[in-house]
Amino acid sequence: MPQQAFETAKRLAHNVEKVVLGKADVVRSLVVTLLAGEHVLLEDVPGVGKTLAAKALAKSIEGKFTRLQFTPDLLPSDITGSMLYRTDTRDFEFVQGPVFANVLLADEINRAPPRTQSALLEAMSEGQVSVDGVTHTLPTPFIVVATQNPYEFEGTYSLPESQMDRFLMRSSIGYPIRQVEREVMRTHRMGEPVDQLQPVVSLSEVQEAQAAVRQVLFDDRLVDYLLDVVAGTRSTDIFRVGVSTRGALSFYRGCQARAVTAGRDHVIPDDIKEMAVPALSHRVIPEGIFQGASRQGVEEQMEQLVNSIPVPM
Repeated sequence: MPQQAFETAKRLAHNVEKVVLGKADVVRSLVVTLLAGEHVLLEDVPGVGKTLAAKALAKSIEGKFTRLQFTPDLLPSDITGSMLYRTDTRDFEFVQGPVFANVLLADEINRAPPRTQSALLEAMSEGQVSVDGVTHTLPTPFIVVATQNPYEFEGTYSLPESQMDRFLMRSSIGYPIRQVEREVMRTHRMGEPVDQLQPVVSLSEVQEAQAAVRQVLFDDRLVDYLLDVVAGTRSTDIFRVGVSTRGALSFYRGCQARAVTAGRDHVIPDDIKEMAVPALSHRVIPEGIFQGASRQGVEEQMEQLVNSIPVPM
């Protein structure tokens, strides 16, 4: 089963890399997130390919893709759906919102007010939404790929801690190197290459891969190592708020998924070390002199913390 999951992950990554050029680490983050059954936040300046990456992942899967542009006037019902009265049946009928998809692109998520952002909490945690007291199950698999610009403040709202805690990873695209950017100019000359992508993985294959991830072996000593890292975020003077139990479980699943993308049926210490910064940095709040530190500063502190914890032999 892990070998089949590895082949699924490899096909996905290869297809996405056809249009997301020179960003193998970002593509791997997307694939790891999908296999872990989690969600990802792409945070970077406009125009570097955040939306492109999300669309490429969605196009690679035989499922439903929805793009939702977050704006200040967006309402929770615009996400989840609402009850509408039908004159022919003289009854109310639930009309599904864009959240009913396999891949939901929440574009510029920090442009909507907290009340609207909170409409995604139940969906991201439990794969369902509740409208007028009735629970509606979302399609499976279900992944939210959210984007935001960290440098623009006018007309934006900071994502609450409860929202950030629903994302497995926070990842950046970054500017491409000159050679890659030249290739982008060539491939985009006649249009958008992402529109030509064809699905390479079925929904059932994604579900099988997600099930295989849960079976990946996690040695007890490595579980303790992972928990040492989590406990370190709670006991250090650097962070006022450490990683939650939900965050620890998400971190655990991310390590399993990373092992699968490497073709292994077991987790190794490097999986934990490589996943720690992108999976934990957005879940902590700096303390004291570090309060208000940049994202890069928080990630550097997290990396130092991880490196200070002994790796089990």
